[in-house]
Amino acid sequence: MGEEEQVLYDERIWLDGCWDFFHHGHAGAMLQARQLGRELYVGVHSDEEILKNKGPTVMDLDERLAAVDACRWVTKSVPDAPYVTELPFIGRYNCRYVVHGDDITSDSNGEDCYRFVKQAGRFKVVKRTPSISTTDLVGRMLLCTKTHFIASLRKMLAGQEGNGTEEERRAEGEAMMTRIRQYATDEGGIDPGVDVFFWAASDAAKAQDTKEETGTFSQLLKGKGVKPGQRVVYVDGGFDLFSSGHIEFLRRVVLAEEELARAEGWYSKQAVDERLGKGADYGPVFVVAGVHDDRVINHWKGINYPIMNIYERGLCVLQCRYVNAVIFGAPFTPTRSYLTALPWGTPDAVYHGPTAFIPLSYDPYTAPKEMGIFREVSVHKFQDVNAGSIVQRILKSRDLYEERQRKKGVKAAGEAAQREREILEEEQRLKEEKRGVSQA
Repeated sequence: MGEEEQVLYDERIWLDGCWDFFHHGHAGAMLQARQLGRELYVGVHSDEEILKNKGPTVMDLDERLAAVDACRWVTKSVPDAPYVTELPFIGRYNCRYVVHGDDITSDSNGEDCYRFVKQAGRFKVVKRTPSISTTDLVGRMLLCTKTHFIASLRKMLAGQEGNGTEEERRAEGEAMMTRIRQYATDEGGIDPGVDVFFWAASDAAKAQDTKEETGTFSQLLKGKGVKPGQRVVYVDGGFDLFSSGHIEFLRRVVLAEEELARAEGWYSKQAVDERLGKGADYGPVFVVAGVHDDRVINHWKGINYPIMNIYERGLCVLQCRYVNAVIFGAPFTPTRSYLTALPWGTPDAVYHGPTAFIPLSYDPYTAPKEMGIFREVSVHKFQDVNAGSIVQRILKSRDLYEERQRKKGVKAAGEAAQREREILEEEQRLKEEKRGVSQA
């Protein structure tokens, strides 16, 4: 092994898991693992291996791979990784060290899945992300709780909202701010990468289609910003239970812009050389993602949606490699006043996808259509994967899923809770039928 290969071997990290029902806790493990080396290879177990050792998955392998591939800090995903991490397998990818959270993961025989790499002295531990787990999210679905909602993220970060004493709220706000700063880092997981803003306006401007307000933008974090020649495009959504449907939409936005740039000579040798001469090459698009407040989503979707609060959803969007800026508190309807006041100027395009999670009686994208900047992403294989469909998967396979949780020592939710959720979902569906269905 040459000197360069040896350096890469020492700094290429291996991390594996199920990555089912992807949330920001998973991304946190990937961030910490990436900070330990120069490259991060992430193994993804097959559906069959997970069923054998743990129980049924909520998301299939393709959906789970999409989530892993979208993480900004992942160098490469490896499908069908063995459930028990084996030295010969990670050796194929020249990974010296294996990373896992500070919990114990066992196979179907009750043995440590990392026993071989631990014996070889090639195991490193990272901290689990607090206050988030798949179990917590499923509990919110089945019990229909709203205690996770955040009225004002800005106040939460300042320690002015939340539970506990003033000192405890301040400490919690600081911890949340630290995590936002970490998730806004670039591909290396160290330097600033993503621009982060708040948008302040009236409740009517945020939730309805009738209020035309410029509002106020305030910067929370400074990232890399827009580079010369990049087109700025805007997308928005709830991004609840951030999954393959959201990810594929964002990926296709980037692909569409890359195709447009290719036709305009962005990837010609001369253009690349010019960018390299100025310091570094970069992509042709700067994607701004607007994330709606909890009360805005609940206004339209009801029950206890969103299942993830704005902080949790925001972290999921921040870690996505297809996003360059995030606006917390974005309006449900991007009006002309809002779009022309964006910190980067009027966007070159506003993209929307084919999903229909929130049926509407009006078109929230009238303004960008009138402005001639509206673009729509075509249908794709993950277009029906959204918070609503994921909740339905959990409800339909509750018995199997709860058996999996029992094996982990988690108390199961009762049948009454599931039935209550089903009734509320049906009532909400009838309300939406009365409103009329629109692509949203």
